[in-house]
Amino acid sequence: MTTSQPLEGPASPEHQVPGARVETTGAESTEAEPTGADGTGVDRAEAQSTGVGRLAATVERLRGEILAAQAAADGRALIELAKGVLIERLRCGPAAAARQLASLAREAGVSQLELAADIVNQSSQDHLTELASGFASLANSDPPADADEPSVGVRLRTAESGALAAGDTQAAAQSLLAHALSPLGACAVAVWSAAADASLALAGHAGFAEGEAVRWRHVPPGVSTLARRALTERRTVHITDMSAEGLPSIGRARHPRGGRIALPVGTGGRVNGVLEICWPNPLEPQPPQILRQIEALAELCAHTLESRPDTAAALPSADAWVPPSDVSELVDLADGLYDPALVLVPHLDTDGQLTDFRVHHVNNSFVDPAGRPRNAVHGARLLEAYPMAVGGSELFEKIERVYATGEPFRTRRMTLTALVGQVSLAAVADISISRHGGCVLLIWRIEDEAARLAHLLQHAQRLGRIGGFEENLTTGEVTWNDQLFDLYGRPHDAPPVPLEALTSYAHPDDATTIRRFLRTVLHHRRSASAAFRLERPDGVTRHMRVIAEPVLDTDGRLLAVRGAYQDISSQHWTEVALAATRDQLAHTEQQAAESNRLTLQLQHAIMPPTEAPLSSPGLQIAVRYRPAESESMVGGDWYDAVTLPSKQIMLCVGDVAGHGIEAATSMVVLRNAMRGLAVTGAGPAQLLSWLNIVAHHLTTHVTATAVCGLYDPERHTLRWARAGHLPPVLLRGQQAEPLPATGGILLGALADTDYEEQELRLETGDTLLMYTDGLVERRDEAVQDSLARLLTTAGSPAADLEKQLDGLLTHSASDTDDDTCLIGVRVL
Repeated sequence: MTTSQPLEGPASPEHQVPGARVETTGAESTEAEPTGADGTGVDRAEAQSTGVGRLAATVERLRGEILAAQAAADGRALIELAKGVLIERLRCGPAAAARQLASLAREAGVSQLELAADIVNQSSQDHLTELASGFASLANSDPPADADEPSVGVRLRTAESGALAAGDTQAAAQSLLAHALSPLGACAVAVWSAAADASLALAGHAGFAEGEAVRWRHVPPGVSTLARRALTERRTVHITDMSAEGLPSIGRARHPRGGRIALPVGTGGRVNGVLEICWPNPLEPQPPQILRQIEALAELCAHTLESRPDTAAALPSADAWVPPSDVSELVDLADGLYDPALVLVPHLDTDGQLTDFRVHHVNNSFVDPAGRPRNAVHGARLLEAYPMAVGGSELFEKIERVYATGEPFRTRRMTLTALVGQVSLAAVADISISRHGGCVLLIWRIEDEAARLAHLLQHAQRLGRIGGFEENLTTGEVTWNDQLFDLYGRPHDAPPVPLEALTSYAHPDDATTIRRFLRTVLHHRRSASAAFRLERPDGVTRHMRVIAEPVLDTDGRLLAVRGAYQDISSQHWTEVALAATRDQLAHTEQQAAESNRLTLQLQHAIMPPTEAPLSSPGLQIAVRYRPAESESMVGGDWYDAVTLPSKQIMLCVGDVAGHGIEAATSMVVLRNAMRGLAVTGAGPAQLLSWLNIVAHHLTTHVTATAVCGLYDPERHTLRWARAGHLPPVLLRGQQAEPLPATGGILLGALADTDYEEQELRLETGDTLLMYTDGLVERRDEAVQDSLARLLTTAGSPAADLEKQLDGLLTHSASDTDDDTCLIGVRVL
């Protein structure tokens, strides 16, 4: 609950509102603490001894007396209502009624204000009475903790008395906050008035600073606020925390995380405004009793807003239908429209609820979708004349909403359905609904199907750059549409060009084609078409196509010729450009195919897909090369297996980055360089170091991976090193394991680098596999997973090394379409 303080003032005890409190929120409730000369706080007693302190205390005392006097006046108004009830029932005078009220209060042990509220409740039996009774029954089962708090009935009746006695909505808002909303924890309230143009005006407020109220005095139509949302949706809007919402509203900066409730207020189906209540802290969903209490306060606001000069409007009742005073101007406006229009006035039942609209006027342009005359609709109720307005089209709901909120509604191509007998007739129309004072103007424009098709045809001709013509051969009259004048580059007031004169406007080289076209249409009386170059008066030459057909009478005589011209310049130049592109593309494809063929021949010349086994005592060597499936993907994979002068056997595989002729030529350079360097007798690590120098200095931007091994047949040992390549795989028994990886970056990355070297002793029956990444690489998995799959496949026993290599290539799961090199070595 917000901080509050009891009322003080000269009010008499019998008129004092029991337990009433004055809200101390907003700019008016901020109590200024006295400060010293240095700006620091000073003691209150010391401040009161100064002139400024005494003045502040006097202002505070007078303000409290004014608020207390206002609360007492609201209480006296409620007591006066109760006296009036006693005068009517007891047939006594005012003095006797006052004495009777005081006597009854003493006997009941309650204050005169509480007794007055009970008397008014029993007499009125309205919504406030039901609400107070519900709270009373709830209180009887669960007594309130604070006996000093006034009952709900007293609070509501006091707020009602203050609102009805107030001279304007501002005073009514202050009374609602002081008597009914502050006990609920609310800190501020705003009453918005809805104008005919759907704008909002701040009619009354309490708890907000004056400067804030001035800034929010007017909200134009279309501005999305919390009050606008409640007005448009015509329902109560509950906001738990304003910081979580993007809706602006009055006082949001003061209470950024406060809760809000906004609900529309109005009577007779028309929403006159919005009641917006502000809490300082987040607000959880309220129980039904509190919501009903707030709805009762909204009804008080509706009656207050109806008394405003700018919102008061005469509403027709069910018994006596009286047109609103502003309907004559709306009738004049409707008669000046070229579209069908209806002037509608609301029709209320005996309880003041909107049930229908009456057709007050039908303008002269009115066309009924069912074909009925104007007098069949004039004076009838809307749902009687058009019962299908409720349902599919939701026309009645749209009219009802416009009347309630004042926000106009417009849409295109709404289906209107009229019921004639038992047959429903549908028409498509553009709809406009607007509120003017207490009336609604409904305008519709029935869609003309012929006009719509003509409109579509006109757009199609414009987009297709087509112009139509018709030539009457009997009278010589030639008719063109506007598009054809634009195609010819002639002003619209110039005479059309007849077909006989077409050669005068065409390129001389196309004269023969046009004469053949005219002879086919005019003499042979058959449809024909021809393409020619049109030379326009502005010097522009356009490529055109003319299509024509003869119109014959029943005797076969030629009466007229109908046809169309189409500007095909874009198509012509597109065809020319496509032809040039096709020629260039064919030449490029031929060059690419030739380059790929040469690259593949070069690669096969150096490394055939299969090679005769290398003869070496105690060792079986097999090699495989699988080229890329696409010739454009020819890469730089290479292998080598050769016996050196030292009787050692060099085994190498490598992969040059990239594809095409550059990768293939770089592969040749590295492979031949490795062979030449190997005759020096250096070890694998040294060979890779020298090969790195070749890749970095003696080639252009070449990088590659490689693995190199030297096998000694006498010692059965393999010395090997690698440069960024996958390590070899050793098959021993039924186990397949990769050799421990040695350090070494790829070739050509750095100018000078060293490589590590390892030595492995091979046993009889061991098989060593050296391969490039085309054997295992996949786009959708890591290299480690692909290598694990290779180890599983290679671990299967195979009696013949050649078949084992073929099996590895066959069951390879790689999907990169890259070429692959594979060397297998088995110790016998």
